[in-house]
Amino acid sequence: MPPDPDGAGTAAATASSARPDQGPDDAATVARTAAALVAAFGRHDTAAYFQHFAPEATFVFYTVDHVLTSRAAYQSLWSTWEQQDGFRVRSCSSSNVAVTVLGDIAVVTHDVSTTVSGRGGTTDLSERESIVFQRQGTRWLAIHEHLSPRSVLPP
Repeated sequence: MPPDPDGAGTAAATASSARPDQGPDDAATVARTAAALVAAFGRHDTAAYFQHFAPEATFVFYTVDHVLTSRAAYQSLWSTWEQQDGFRVRSCSSSNVAVTVLGDIAVVTHDVSTTVSGRGGTTDLSERESIVFQRQGTRWLAIHEHLSPRSVLPP
């Protein structure tokens, strides 16, 4: 998918119905935040990527045998991947984005196509992801990320 003008490369988001406790632009703001997170990941810009996560964020990845219980734990694992495996994100794009806002919590679901490389070569990944965001002050920060392989079954 070609990137959009801000380089995020995401599809249009689908928002839930407006509720009295949510602003009219919350879904769009969350979609832009998620797009910026994906864009930073796709550039292997770890500083920009990790700034989108709250320190207490948790992570569930099908490639890791345990839950990562903080941003620091994920950053440490990422650093290990870089040092031991030569891990590098080459690109990442998002499609089929849906945003549901429930007050100060928002859930983003999307399909993710990623190219990574390491000492073993380059790998193209096709995955699904859910990211839970929480409004913290004026920012939406990710508090949970769950990544799964995309199903190979026909729709």
